[in-house]
Amino acid sequence: MRRSILLIMLLALMLAFGTTVFAQGEVAHVVQPGENLFRISLRYNVPMATIAARNNLSNWNLIFAGTVIYVPTSGTTTPTSPTPVPTTPTTPTTTEYIVKAGDTLSAIARQFNTTIQALAQLNNLVNPNLIYPGQKLLISGTSTTPTTPTTPTTPGTPVTGGFELGGQVFSFSYPSQMKGAGMTWAKSQVVYNQGDSPSIAQGAIDAAHSNGFKVLLSIKGHKEQIAANPTQYYQDFANFLAGVAALGPEGIEVWNEQNIDREWPTGQIGGGAYTQMLAAAYQSIKNANPNVLVISGAPAPTGFFGGCSGSGCDDAPFLQQMAQAGASQFMDCVGIHYNEGILSPTQSTGDPRGNGGHYTRYYSGMVNTYASVFPNKPLCFTELGYLSPEGYGPLPAGFEWAANTTAQEQAVWLAEAATLSKNSGRVRLMVVWNVDATEYGADPQAGYAIIRPDNTCNACVTLGAAMGGG
Repeated sequence: MRRSILLIMLLALMLAFGTTVFAQGEVAHVVQPGENLFRISLRYNVPMATIAARNNLSNWNLIFAGTVIYVPTSGTTTPTSPTPVPTTPTTPTTTEYIVKAGDTLSAIARQFNTTIQALAQLNNLVNPNLIYPGQKLLISGTSTTPTTPTTPTTPGTPVTGGFELGGQVFSFSYPSQMKGAGMTWAKSQVVYNQGDSPSIAQGAIDAAHSNGFKVLLSIKGHKEQIAANPTQYYQDFANFLAGVAALGPEGIEVWNEQNIDREWPTGQIGGGAYTQMLAAAYQSIKNANPNVLVISGAPAPTGFFGGCSGSGCDDAPFLQQMAQAGASQFMDCVGIHYNEGILSPTQSTGDPRGNGGHYTRYYSGMVNTYASVFPNKPLCFTELGYLSPEGYGPLPAGFEWAANTTAQEQAVWLAEAATLSKNSGRVRLMVVWNVDATEYGADPQAGYAIIRPDNTCNACVTLGAAMGGG
């Protein structure tokens, strides 16, 4: 009885303080809030791969507070406290290195004949995968001539393939019509709140798969949570995406319209900041499931800001900032939205609205602009739609520009956009915005839906013909 009481007391201490129980050749460690596998490996001086193998961890980023992690050791040992991170160079041979686009911590470690663990500890990097161009890193060690850097690598292989069509769904009431339209993908949006389990995405994945579709999850969170602590949020979000990727979706879009203050904290909007999030997300997703198509969050197509300001960026300069920050190595496909057209996508002039020459008015203007910034990446339209009030009545304020678009024009223009995309050699995926929305209020989502109020779908017919070789 006394021995049982002692064991219970010892287990309680473990849970409260993260202390360890020692056995011959092994340590049991209780994961504390904020800990990751990298920090645990530093504490016990045991490689992450060894700990992951012992605990059958397929995703190194996905461990949870309160979990017991078994750490193999050479025998009875005492864990070391984490070494304090110096804030200034501690030896004459400590140097400063400025991270360049394309750098990874492993490549920098090889270049300076050191280790990832040493660099991460010296620079207090909670996530060794999360570095960004322009960041200053301290390098400590002997004064040796750096070797020629090798080509940086990122986990996983970019997911490629021919053109495919999909639709954003709010339910799966019309799977046969979607298939008749030639759609093989279904897109759903998932909103993440810090602390959420990846299982919140399971329903959308199961719904798509059970209806015979690949699933694209557009995943975003809350801008207020980013503002509180961006670095920690990027890591938490990346860990969440890794858990979602392990559930088996075919594609993940990382955030949504992050160039405007509706979706990103005011004063923090910029392509460089978003690329930090994207870099962490991409590597976590690929570590968990290399077969997931990773799409960068599509910016809002706009010329409203005349460049960039605290409340937003036009999409073109935002994309250029992303490119300068090295975003091309952290995506399989460039996300793009086009949902304010009032002309056939075959036209590149003639928009009657003000600023009618702006590239965002035209399908070709959008494709050419995005492809010029990322010439070696395919484009993925995660929203492409035409708004028609037919069958619903007057459009709300702010959407009057689409008052004259008919449902038949919507159907024809979607088919033309699919044909142009299929034949372009630049577009990997086109997701129609949308299939079956019913809201027609301040945001007239139903006006974009291809299932019209009388339950007909002319666009299903025109798209089916286009995807059948038209």
